[in-house]
Formats: sequence, structure tokens, C-alpha cells
Amino acid sequence: MPIKILLVDDVNMFVELQKGFLKQSSVTILTAGDGVEALKVCRAERPALIFMDLHMPNMNGAECCAAIKADPTLKSIPVIMMTSAGKEDDKSLCIKAGCDNFLTKPLDRQLYLELARSYLPEIDRRDRRIDCRAKVKFRAFGVSLSGEIANLSALGIYIATDYAMETDTVIDLVFALPEENGAIIHTKGRVAWPNSKTDRHKLSLPEGFGVEFIAITEESKAALASFVDRHKS
Repeated sequence: MPIKILLVDDVNMFVELQKGFLKQSSVTILTAGDGVEALKVCRAERPALIFMDLHMPNMNGAECCAAIKADPTLKSIPVIMMTSAGKEDDKSLCIKAGCDNFLTKPLDRQLYLELARSYLPEIDRRDRRIDCRAKVKFRAFGVSLSGEIANLSALGIYIATDYAMETDTVIDLVFALPEENGAIIHTKGRVAWPNSKTDRHKLSLPEGFGVEFIAITEESKAALASFVDRHKS
């Protein structure tokens, strides 16, 4: 029987976004629009994982999380709370409620799936990443900069750099695949998630930012896909 994941948010757009993240995984998706409904679904369905927004009507996410963790029959279910970026008071509230982890909005697909997979290994990994080291040049706001690739996939790369970039910044990229006679990749990218000194999301990676490719030639796309296929374990 497929694993059940409960998505709790009063904004349907965020529910649909998460469904899109999980569409390649063999899971049953349950939904609730507030904490009261979420508790009812938890008791009836016993989901294996819960993603829950903090700010909701009737019963907010922190209150619902605290109720789940106070129930001996539900407390073992991992609860991942979702908060607005930069609001430390929200994070403190979630931690006090007993949540197992949290994400900040806007949600990043890679971070979302990696966190889900840390609790449920069955979650599919479409964007398989390869750890590697290679120089990368990028241009933003008319300024040429450089960094080092920490990992890459057919869909994007992580750039280790001291330069802080805001989410959704569009940059031009050029780098060589780290292998003998590696193809030169030219593409545009979108900063999907920052990981700077003042906005760290993933401590296991050096300071920098994750990039999603948004305009890449078919030749470069094929070269990247081939590289990832040859090097994935």
C-alpha cells in the first residue's frame, strides 16, 4: 500500500505546488485546510509524514503540531512546518511546538524532496545530483563573477561562492563538465535557493546558492544528462 503524506495549508496554490513535487513518488497524498481538519485526517489515516503551514485559520500549524506530539498514538509522525523566510519568531514557535523540521517559503523543490527523503527513503529522486568540483563563471546585473560547482544535475547546479544572490535572480552561466574533454555548458539559470552567510538553509554545503537551469540548448542538455547518467551511483 502506498505511503501516505499529509499536506496541510489553507492556500490551495501551495498544496498544488507540493503535489507537483511529489508526483513522481509512489505515495498517497492527503490534504487538509487547517489544523482542526489535519487532526481529524491524522487520526483516521495515520500518515507517514506531514508537511504543515504555520499560519492557518481555526487552528494554526503550531497548535496542531503540539496536539499531534501530545497524542501518544500520533507523536511518532514526523511533522515538517513551513514558515515565511526570515521570520525567526515563526521558527521558534514551530520548534516549541515540537516539529521535527521546517522549511521556508517560497518552497524549493530540491530542498523539499531531500527533506522528505530523509524521513521516507521511498520518495523518488528525479533530480539526481552528482558531487563534483569545477570552476563556473556567472554573470548577474552586468557583473562577471566566479565560483565553484559543488554538485550538479541535468536540471541545475549548486555554486559555492561568497557572493550572495537573492531568490529568482537570473544569471548567465558557463562551465566545463569535470571530465576529460568535458563539454562546455552555456545556459541561463534562476537562483532557486540562497545559502549565504546570512541566509543559510543547508549547512552541509558551503556558502553559495542553488541554480535551476531555465534556458539551455539541446546540445548542452544532452551533454549534462549523459554526464549525470555516467557518474550516478
